[in-house]
Amino acid sequence: MTIRAPLRILALFPLAIAPARAAEVTDAEASAPIVVSGERGRDATDGVNATKTGTPLLDTPQSVVVVDREQIDDHAVAQLNDALRYVPGVTLGQGEGHRDQVVLRGQSSTADFFLDGLRDDAQYYRPLYNTERVEVLKGANALLFGRGGGGGIINRVSKTAEFGKHTETLSGGIDSFGAWSVAGDANMQLNQTVALRLNATYENLANHRDSYGGHFIGLAPTLGARLGERTTLTLAYEFDGDDRVIDRGVPSRGSVPIMGYDKTFFGSPTLNRGTVDAHIARARLDHELADGLTLSVAGMYANYDKYYANVLPAAATINTVTLSGYDSGTRRQNWIGQANLVWKGQTGPIKHTLLAGIEGGSQLTDATRRNVLFATSAGSTSLTATIPLAQTLALPATSWTGLAANSHSNVRSLSAYVQDQVELTPFLQVIAGVRHDWFDIDAFNRLNSVATSREDGRWSPRLGLVMKPRDNLSLYASYAKSFLPQSGDQFSTLDPSYQSLDPEAFRNLELGAKWDPLPALAVSAAAFQVDRTNTRITDPANPGYWILTGASRVKGLEASLAGWLADRWRATLGYTYQEGEVRSATSAAPAGRQLDKLPHHQFSAWTRYDLSSRLGLGLGVVHQSSQFATISNAVRLPGFTRVDAAAYFDVSERVSLQLNVENVTDIRYYPSAHTDNNITTGEPLNARVTARIKL
Repeated sequence: MTIRAPLRILALFPLAIAPARAAEVTDAEASAPIVVSGERGRDATDGVNATKTGTPLLDTPQSVVVVDREQIDDHAVAQLNDALRYVPGVTLGQGEGHRDQVVLRGQSSTADFFLDGLRDDAQYYRPLYNTERVEVLKGANALLFGRGGGGGIINRVSKTAEFGKHTETLSGGIDSFGAWSVAGDANMQLNQTVALRLNATYENLANHRDSYGGHFIGLAPTLGARLGERTTLTLAYEFDGDDRVIDRGVPSRGSVPIMGYDKTFFGSPTLNRGTVDAHIARARLDHELADGLTLSVAGMYANYDKYYANVLPAAATINTVTLSGYDSGTRRQNWIGQANLVWKGQTGPIKHTLLAGIEGGSQLTDATRRNVLFATSAGSTSLTATIPLAQTLALPATSWTGLAANSHSNVRSLSAYVQDQVELTPFLQVIAGVRHDWFDIDAFNRLNSVATSREDGRWSPRLGLVMKPRDNLSLYASYAKSFLPQSGDQFSTLDPSYQSLDPEAFRNLELGAKWDPLPALAVSAAAFQVDRTNTRITDPANPGYWILTGASRVKGLEASLAGWLADRWRATLGYTYQEGEVRSATSAAPAGRQLDKLPHHQFSAWTRYDLSSRLGLGLGVVHQSSQFATISNAVRLPGFTRVDAAAYFDVSERVSLQLNVENVTDIRYYPSAHTDNNITTGEPLNARVTARIKL
C-alpha cells in the first residue's frame, strides 16, 4: 500500500518546507574551487576542480556547468542522473536499467565519469550522498582526462573533512510511491591537525512501475590531515551497495512507445535483479613547493563487483509482446595514480598558469554472460518468447544457457601532459597544451581460448584563445581532440573483427562568450561543432552487437544563466539547440540519418525565491523536443514539458522541512531509451517530503 493519495492532496498546498540554508561560508568553503552557481556570496568567476589549475571559469575556453550541493538539496535528488536533469545539452540514456549513461553533445558514454578528477568508469548508478558538487565539462577533454570524453566529462567532487568546523546533520524523506531514505553527515575536528567527516545513507527504492523495488546503502569516511603549513593529506573511502529490480521499460508499437502500458513490467519479477558492491579508496597529497608552485599527488583503488539479470521486451504487436533475456557478471579492479605540478608566475610581463602532469593506470576486468531460455508449449526451449500482451504479463518458465561469453581483459595506460595558459596582456590569453597517451589492451576469450591485444599511442592537443574586453567579460575560441580505442568504452573484450581498427577520433570546435554581471551571477553562450570519425555503435536490429557508421557531426548552440539575481532570489536557466547526423553511408545508416538521443531543443529553468528568512518557494521547468530512440530512426520519443515545484520552511535554526513535487501537471512522457523496444516511462505526479535536523 502506498501513500500516494494523501501526498497528492498535500502537494496542492504551498506549505513548505526545506533544507536549512547555510548560515555562513567557512574559510575552507571560500577557498574551494567552486562554482558558477554557488552559495550566495561566492564569486561566479571561481574555477572548478576538474580543470586541475583552479582557473577562473571566465578564463576557461569551454562550456562548464556546475550543480552544487545547495541545488542538489533543493531538488531533493539522490542519484547523479537526477542531478543532471536540469543541465541543458545533457541527454540521459536509459542505461539498460542498471547504470548511468549520458549523451553529451551527441556522444553517448558509460565511462566518462570521474570522482575528484580520477576515472570512475564502472557501470553503476552513482550516488550523491557524499557529493559536494557535480561538474560538467563539455567538449573534447582528452588533454586533462585521457581517452574518451569526446562530448564532455562529468566529475563528482566529494565532501571533505573541514577544519575549524563541527557539524552533525540528519535527514530523511519519503515520497508518494513509498520510496524513503535516511542520511547522516558529521564533520569533526579531532585535533589541531586532523579532521574527520563521515557520510552515510540508506535508501529504499520504489517508483510508479509494477514490480519495482530495491535498496541502496552508502558509507563514506574521509580523513584530512595538515602535515605542515604547506602540506595537506586527504584519505577517503566509499562503499556503495546497490540491490534493485532491473527495469528495461516498455516496447514500441509502430513508430512510437506503446501506449497504455506505462506501469506494466515487461520482465520477470523474480529474475530481473541487479546488485553492485563498489569499494573506492582514495588518497591525495597537496604540497606548496613555493609561492605559486604546487604539487598534488593522488591515487585511487576501486573494486567493483556487479551482477544483473533481465528479461526485456524485444517487439510488440497489437496483442502480443516478444521477450528475450540475459544475465551479466562483471568484476573489475582499477588502480590509478596521478601527479600534477601547477605553476602560477611570470616571465617578464607575461603571466603563466602552467600545468604539467603524469598519470598511470591499470584495469583488470572479468566478465560473463548467459542467455535466458523460455519454455515452449512443445516441451523445448527458445531464446525468445511471444506471449499475449496484457497489463500483467504471464511469462513462461525460464532457465539458462551455458556461458555465452567469458572474458578477461587487462588494460594499462600511461600518460604525460603539459598545458600553459599565457596572459600576454590583461585582455588576451592563449591556452595551449598537448597530452600523449600510451594505451595497451590484452584480452582473453575463455570460451575459445583466443587471445587478442592492441597497443595505441595518441597525441591529444588543445588550443584556446581568450579575449577580455572587460574584466567581467570574455570571448573565447577553442580547438581540442580526443580519442577512444576500438573496444567500447568499458574495454571488457577486444573482438578480432575490429582489433585492427584505428581509435575513434573526436574533434571539438567552440566559440563562446562569458559575462559575470554580478559577483555571484554568470551568463554564458557558445556555438560548437563535434566531429566523430571511425565510429562503432550498437546495431539497432541486434542489441549487443556493433556496426560502423564511419563519421558523424553534431552542431549546436547553448546559452545559460546561473546564480543570484537578488539577495533572496537564485535562478538557473539554460537552452541548447543541437542537430547531428551521420556523414558517411554504411549498411546500417545512410548519410544524412539523424543521430539518436539528440533532441533539437532542450530548455530548463529553476528558480528559488525566499519569501522570508524561514520560507522559500521553488519552481522548475524542463522541456525536451522529440528525439529518435536509436540510429535506425524507426521510433521517435515524443517531446515533453515537465513542471516541478518546491517549498521550503525552516521550523527553527536546527530543523527544516521541504516539499518537492515532480511533474506537477502529471503529463505522460518518455525521457530516454536504450533500443527501439527498451523505452523508459517518465514518473507521473510525485511528491516528496524531506526533513533535516542539525544536531
